[in-house]
Amino acid sequence: MDAPAVVAVTVLLLGALFNVLAWPRFYPRVAADPRATDEAGRRTAFYRVHVVLIALALVIAVLSVGAAVLLLVG
Repeated sequence: MDAPAVVAVTVLLLGALFNVLAWPRFYPRVAADPRATDEAGRRTAFYRVHVVLIALALVIAVLSVGAAVLLLVG
């Protein structure tokens, strides 16, 4: 494997690892934040936006791992 591919695989895997370790830990703080619910107890846009951000970060992590695997086997 050439050096640029090794760098690409390393960056992809480090990014995936960061997303998997950092973003899920953020969820409990968002859910407990007073801005996450309105006066009636319904979830707010603040909550929904942050849940979408966390979900996207995890999807990007999965795609990054997939790309790294493709680089390794290709």
